Amino acid sequence: MDAWPLRKLVLRTPRLELRPDDDSGLFELVDVALAGVHDPAEMPFTVPWTDWLPGDHGFGMVQFYWAQRAKIAPKDWTINFIARFEGKAIGVQSFSGHDFGVLREVRTGSWLGQKFQGAGLGTEMRMGVLEFAFDHLDARVARSEAWVGNRASNRVSAKLGYVPDGTITAAPRGEPLEQVRLRLDRANFVRPQWNVSVEGLAECVQLITN
Repeated sequence: MDAWPLRKLVLRTPRLELRPDDDSGLFELVDVALAGVHDPAEMPFTVPWTDWLPGDHGFGMVQFYWAQRAKIAPKDWTINFIARFEGKAIGVQSFSGHDFGVLREVRTGSWLGQKFQGAGLGTEMRMGVLEFAFDHLDARVARSEAWVGNRASNRVSAKLGYVPDGTITAAPRGEPLEQVRLRLDRANFVRPQWNVSVEGLAECVQLITN
């Protein structure tokens, strides 16, 4: 057994490499985030962490990822995959499970540096972890969320086969916004014309699937 088996896990798509977060990668991501993630007039996240970046220079962001990494346990885990394009960190694809061994459900979320948006890389990130979940971990359902007004995210979700599954209301900047819950059943996943390459799963599969 490895003291930290997730360090060997890697997913590869045609253009991207996704590995669980590590410290050097997090510091790269701070620079990506400081360069811009979204239009400042909008807030795509339930927790408005990008509003805090200029004031703390990424301190809170790094603490958040450290905390999530420290809490990983067989029945409750979040893996934050750092996505790399041409060897450079460009964003995060998060991947969570709670009582996965019983429920066989995962939840995804992501962000991508603004200068890397519009080229299909965000879609490729999500396709990679969805294929990993359904084909390598035997997940039954994947869940996600997006604001009603986030047309780009909702278009991607619809293209991949997600369907609406209710709504919730949140106020990341003090005003109520409606968020759509999304559900994707394995049978409805609109698969890419490629297969994700997975390495290092044998070393950590018990941590993820118990």
